[in-house]
Amino acid sequence: MKWIPITAFFLAGSAFAQSPELEQACISVAKNFFMADALNVGVVQSFPELKPPGVRFKYSERADTKKADMSDTFDCEFDQAKTPMKILRFCVSRICYSTDQEDGERRRRFEEMQVLTQRGSKP
Repeated sequence: MKWIPITAFFLAGSAFAQSPELEQACISVAKNFFMADALNVGVVQSFPELKPPGVRFKYSERADTKKADMSDTFDCEFDQAKTPMKILRFCVSRICYSTDQEDGERRRRFEEMQVLTQRGSKP
């Protein structure tokens, strides 16, 4: 039996897409939030098996940033892992946006992302 170092297992596994649909939906939310046509996305992790399903990725608004130098994170939670999916919550670094936000401006930004996500999923 051949032993594989545990660090090699985790490093190799983190680069594989778990749920491309979830990942693209979250990247779309991020692009809409930043009002950007393109976003430099680094390592992406998705969790379709969790309740609620979610995605986390590193990003940079600068196109020339290397993946290893990215420190900002974007997180999304959805109602389900398959389309049509509805965004339940998203976080930009440590600031989160959802319908139950006490802060009216953050709740408004969340509602805007919900509308844009729903528009994008219609035929």
